[in-house]
Amino acid sequence: MKKLTLIALDNTDHLVHPEEFNEVTLESPALSIFTDFKQHQPSVIEGDTPAIQAEFLMRKAHVRLKLVVDKSDALIGTISFNELDEQNFIAHLAKGVGREDIPVRDLMLPRAQVKALSYPELKKASVNDVIEMLKQNHQQHCLVIDPDQHHIRGIISASDIARRLHMPLVIEATPTFVDIFQAVKP
Repeated sequence: MKKLTLIALDNTDHLVHPEEFNEVTLESPALSIFTDFKQHQPSVIEGDTPAIQAEFLMRKAHVRLKLVVDKSDALIGTISFNELDEQNFIAHLAKGVGREDIPVRDLMLPRAQVKALSYPELKKASVNDVIEMLKQNHQQHCLVIDPDQHHIRGIISASDIARRLHMPLVIEATPTFVDIFQAVKP
């Protein structure tokens, strides 16, 4: 039997993650930046969850978007920090609803408004193609569906792409009425 020796951790030793070992470039296949739900659990939250709790859980888990599901685990929408914006809370507070009583389903982007990319198209794309699609559509996240199987197959995240490319990725938000009003007011 061979004797093994334990050594102390050095201050410069750091925790590694798989993406540190798979170099990604703009020309890499888009599948290299895709979170596949066949391999990873989707980040979900029930629609009845109080929105303030959802925001806390998202910050704690360092995620910017959760898939909203009903009690039978069917997708009913998505919730991101955009929907958890203070302005959205104020609209409900003005109706007399307490902050802690506002459920995620009242702030989420409903399923009917969620756009997705098809998995067969993603398989043919590069990372750069995906970045351009996200920028053109002002999207920080994009669901991916397999239309043949009718599966919500996975998700693409701009922040994940930026982390994998080791560079910032700026995606402009869609201008709101308030943004346009402030831009044109004297």
